[in-house]
Amino acid sequence: MFGPRNNRTARLALAGAVTLGLVGGLAACSSGGDSGSTASADNPVEITFQSWVPNIDQAVDAFNASHDDVKVTLETVTAGPDGGYAKMLSAVQAGNPADVAQLGYDAIPDFLVNDALEDITDYVGDSSDLFVPWQWNTGVFNDKVYAVPQASGPLGQFYRKDIFDSLGIAYPTTWDEYYQAAKTIHASDPNKYITAFAFNQAPWLIGLSQQGGANWFSTSDDAWNVTIDDESTLKVADFWQKLIDEGLVKIEADFSSEWNADIQNGNVATWISGSWADAILRGTAPDTAGKWAVGAMPQWQAGEDVSATWAGGSASAVLKGSKHPKEAAEFALWLNSDPESVNILTNVGAGWPAIADTSEITSLQSDPEVFSFYGGQDIWDVFAASDAAVDTSWKWPPLSSTLFSSLTDNVKSAVEGGTPLTDAYTKTQDDMVAALKAKGISVN
Repeated sequence: MFGPRNNRTARLALAGAVTLGLVGGLAACSSGGDSGSTASADNPVEITFQSWVPNIDQAVDAFNASHDDVKVTLETVTAGPDGGYAKMLSAVQAGNPADVAQLGYDAIPDFLVNDALEDITDYVGDSSDLFVPWQWNTGVFNDKVYAVPQASGPLGQFYRKDIFDSLGIAYPTTWDEYYQAAKTIHASDPNKYITAFAFNQAPWLIGLSQQGGANWFSTSDDAWNVTIDDESTLKVADFWQKLIDEGLVKIEADFSSEWNADIQNGNVATWISGSWADAILRGTAPDTAGKWAVGAMPQWQAGEDVSATWAGGSASAVLKGSKHPKEAAEFALWLNSDPESVNILTNVGAGWPAIADTSEITSLQSDPEVFSFYGGQDIWDVFAASDAAVDTSWKWPPLSSTLFSSLTDNVKSAVEGGTPLTDAYTKTQDDMVAALKAKGISVN
């Protein structure tokens, strides 16, 4: 789709033999632009930044206000493979890309496979200590740096504490307790459900499996191991199948109009999501302020402390062909490590900061608007613990867009057709293996 088929296949065939198990032998991405240009206040370097994060223009404005020699222009794009990513890759192929792009951690392998990222090691390679190691490593392949991490999406459970309290439900610390809470909530009112089963959200489905102990992708002998229908995943699928069969969850797409209404009126009492969901919840249901709280993910075994993420997180990468890779990389580093910028990003709901030291992020220390919405709770304590409990061995494969679309389609078909969810994961396993092989990627 992007780039000559023969060259792309040659790169893909080397999959599995690199740091974090991406693609071995990727050609070193030398800087494609004039990194030695002289910039000044009278002649600033102009770079373009593509992002889908709402209100991230506030951070861009802060950068421009504090830098005379570089001017950043924000271009808002649609999130996801069919929106911004397709536009970015097409521009790289055409030779006129933006300079810096917002990429999910899951998408970085796809962009590398398409030879669409600059190697920015010379510009930011000595900055790893600023970031949480597992997040920094999402952009490192073959000891080369291709992206600067921005934020992760550690999972937590947003829940209507007033509903739980009125029904005498203690916060569910295990999935068994979650099941009992689901029965109590639905028995109290046939229109109320503990949550919506979001068949439209592959990141949510993947996060639930990851939290259940699944690890779908690994490498050995220069090839990928794909285990989407492993025992841990099927355990999670069976659990949600039980909730669906007993009518204890509402089958609806999250972020839909119906879902928004159910969040507002309390017919959906919980939402398992990433830390960034706080901003969405406050914006969607402002009239419910003071009624919500946040808790840790229920555990499969009492006493455990296992969490996961919503699609990992996102990063800033310099697109291949940028005319100013040095300045672009320096902006990416500032955006995701400067305390002023990180504070802005946290406020606008970009996610849990990737930087290791969050002591200077004032919005994490005291945020009256956020805390009052959750009845005075400091919700960031929950997400700090969740981020620390994420299984950092999870690997994102090439063709993550294929994974997302296949999983969503198969789960939706299972729900609509009344077939077992376990079959949906087995079908996704088959789809993913076939897709990797079709692109010349070795699979064990």
